This record gives sequence, structure tokens and C-alpha cells, in this order.
Amino acid sequence: MTSPTSSFWRELDTPLLLSLSLLVLCVLAFVVGGPAAQRTVSELLIRIVLVASLHLFIGHSGLMSFGHVAFMCVGAYGAAWLSVPVEMKAYTLPGLPDWVLAQSSGHVASVLGAAGLAAVLALLAGLVLMRLSGIAISIATFALLAVVNVVFSNWESVTGGTSSVVGIPTEVDLWTALAWACAVLVLVQLYGRSAWGMQLRALREDSVAARASGVNLYTVALLAFTLSGALMGLGGALQAQFLGVVNPDAFYLGQTFLLIAMLVLGGSASLTGAVCGVVVTTLLVELLICLEQGVTLAGVALRAPGGTQEVVVGMLMVVVLVFRPQGLMGSTEWRLGRAGR
Repeated sequence: MTSPTSSFWRELDTPLLLSLSLLVLCVLAFVVGGPAAQRTVSELLIRIVLVASLHLFIGHSGLMSFGHVAFMCVGAYGAAWLSVPVEMKAYTLPGLPDWVLAQSSGHVASVLGAAGLAAVLALLAGLVLMRLSGIAISIATFALLAVVNVVFSNWESVTGGTSSVVGIPTEVDLWTALAWACAVLVLVQLYGRSAWGMQLRALREDSVAARASGVNLYTVALLAFTLSGALMGLGGALQAQFLGVVNPDAFYLGQTFLLIAMLVLGGSASLTGAVCGVVVTTLLVELLICLEQGVTLAGVALRAPGGTQEVVVGMLMVVVLVFRPQGLMGSTEWRLGRAGR
């Protein structure tokens, strides 16, 4: 007979194995690689937070959202509002409320506060959007992204407009990003194994049968959308405190395409697939960036034209959708049994 404790840890074997793999990757980057490798791995870990957040909603519900980067934008600016030094905020962002201008929070408080701000937006938007279905919800989420981008690009006294907000403390390093990524993986797995996660998957498999069974799909989808938006805001806050600067153009179509491509390539129905999609796509993009900058092989100079990375990632996404629409991992998770075999 399986004890409750062993059953609990058995439910967490996937995020624990993934976290162990990421820890090994971080150690290699820290010991063998230089600052460039550590920076690349840190960006990879932040993307894992973002793609795992997308998986929480898209993977479990089967509904495509093109607007989640809006919550990432809110989280990034929320972290900036809360962590930029007081004297700098009063000069660059005078439209903020007085209580925000008068204080500057630390890393954990600003990240959690930014996630809460994104959750509020996700809840308010979800109250309307979760009443839609199919292609309608995809178009509506894209409209949300466009609205947020326009507002943040023009609200100069609060966001700086199209100018970048600078002076954000860069408190996210390799190990901080690893800790947040592992925590998010565990949280997403716990949600997927919960009653809410199973009910949301009923929406993906057969919504008519789920409603006939008494499942309130609106409430379940709204909860997932809100939690997913909060985690996207958390990822945006991490990126802001990693780069030290935010700009509304960084949270629009390019970011949306890249994150969705990572999720689709790895497999939207699998947490392991979400992580694998991030790793594979990041390695491919870094290789293509090197080719765009120019490399020399056997005395021959090779240089790819600008924009090659976007073209190749797009073509790869089309190939995967044609020949393996479920992604590289499908719905397969990395479990202890498979690891043992």
C-alpha cells in the first residue's frame, strides 16, 4: 500500500527531475562556461518560467492564447515600479501613485507584487474572455495584447512611453533564476495534478461531457487563466530585474511568437515538453545568432543574413506542426520509471 507521503513525492517526480537537470546545466555553465554561457542559461531559465506558465493554460485547456505576453509586460513594469530607486522614480515616472513613489521594494517583494498585479489584470480580462471559445478567444486575447501595448507605449508619466525605463536593480542571476524556475515547475505540476487541472483537461477532451458531469468550465478556465497570467507576470518581473531595463516593444509580437513556438515545438500538453521546447529553441537561436555574426570553419568565413533565426524557427515550427502536431514530447512526461529504464 502506497503511503500519502510517497504518493505526494511521486506526483512531483517530473518537476524534480527537470529541476535536477537544470541544476546540472547551471553548474556546467558556472564551472566550465564563462559569463556569456551563464547569461544564456539565465535567459533560458526565465523562458522556462514563461513557457511553463503558457503550458498551465494552453496545455490543459486546449485553448490558444496570443495575449499572455501582455501579463508579462505588466509584470515587468510592475517590478520596475516597485524596485527602481525612489529618487529616480520621482524624476522619470512622476505619474505613479504617491505610495509607490515613496518606497522601493526588494527582489522578492517586487517580483511577487508584480505577479499579483498581472493576476489582477488576468482576472479582470478573464471574466470576459473565458465566456468565449475556439477561435474567438484566440482573437480576443490578441486584442488584449494590442491594447496593453498601446497603453504602455503612450502612458508616458507612468511607463515612460516608448522610452525605456532604466535603473531597475539587476538582482536576478543564474542561481536566482534557477530557484524561481524550479518553484514554478513544481507549482504548475501541482496544479495539473489537482482537481482543477483535471477538470480543465475535461474542457480540452470533451467539453459537452464535462458539462454533463457537472463541471463548471467557466470557473475552472478563469482560475487557470488567472494563475497563468500571474506566473507570466512573475516571469516578466524576472526578465526586468535580469536586464535592468524594460521597453514596451520587447513585449509584443516577437516575444509572443518565440514563446508559443517553444511551447508548440516541445509539446503543449506536457510540462517536460515545455521545458524541452525552451532548451531546443534556445540552443538553435544561439547557434543562428553566431552564424549571423559570422564564423570561420576550416578557413572559410560563413555569415548568415540578418533575420535568419526568425525564419528558421518559423520553418521548424511549420515542419513540427505538419509531421508531429503534438510536439516533440507529445503528452509524455519524464517520470522516475522511464528515467530508470
